[in-house]
Amino acid sequence: MKPEEIRKLEAYFKRVFQNPNLQVKARPRKDDSAEVYMGDEFLGLVYKDEEEGDYNFSMAILDIDLN
Repeated sequence: MKPEEIRKLEAYFKRVFQNPNLQVKARPRKDDSAEVYMGDEFLGLVYKDEEEGDYNFSMAILDIDLN
């Protein structure tokens, strides 16, 4: 993803989740997605659908995290 897209996504996540600690970071060797973090904690990936121009956020929730 382009740096401009990453900045816009980060601002969106901070605004929607009302959390200034959210960060969107470029992925090494991948340009179709970016990583989403809260502080040092990895939350998930955001992908760009090139055909539609939309973004999709994917977050895995582990069973051990629910306990």
